[in-house]
Amino acid sequence: MDPVTRLVLVRHGESRATVDRMMGGHDGCQGLTERGRRQAYALADRLARTSELADASKLFTSVLPRAIATAEIIAPALGKLEVIQDCAFCELHLGAADGLLSWEEFQQRYRPEEHRHDPFRPLAPEAESWAAFFTRVGTALAIVAAEHAGATVIIVCHGGVIEMALTALGNLPLRKSFDLEIGNTSLTEWTSPAQVHPDERRWTLVRFNDTAHLTDLNQQ
Repeated sequence: MDPVTRLVLVRHGESRATVDRMMGGHDGCQGLTERGRRQAYALADRLARTSELADASKLFTSVLPRAIATAEIIAPALGKLEVIQDCAFCELHLGAADGLLSWEEFQQRYRPEEHRHDPFRPLAPEAESWAAFFTRVGTALAIVAAEHAGATVIIVCHGGVIEMALTALGNLPLRKSFDLEIGNTSLTEWTSPAQVHPDERRWTLVRFNDTAHLTDLNQQ
């Protein structure tokens, strides 16, 4: 069988910023809620039981506390892989909105009803634009795929990063025409033949938003 590159994107567990409805970037992230930790442990139990990612050779995470905590919880189920922090896998950088505004305040200040989405316009002062976010994430994924061809790589990241992967790896348009619900601690997996020129690489979406390990927890 020809070697395959696997990129498995894991969204972090439920975050305190989400529950508090605050803009939670580098300054505003307050880590996981207790429910978020239980979600991460449920994923760890699944991975230990099924060994579905037992061949993973690298475990990356964004530098935001909610992602780091999730990665550290699942790491023992992956053979105690070193958790490698990389800001390239952070959520969209929020600039002046980070940690200071609630979701509602952000909407009123920077996204009023008459606002039209422009992917090249920064989200807020000193923030990234949607296009810059796409470039950051797409570049990081391409580098990881090139440096770890034929390996299984796990990246604990954020909903926005997983959306950007759909654009970068799945060739979807930058201008979103639909909303996605990406569950906490969900698994999204992409595969590609390892022995192919980067310019000719094609990705297959093997699974998206896999949260089978949360069935019991979601019923509580």
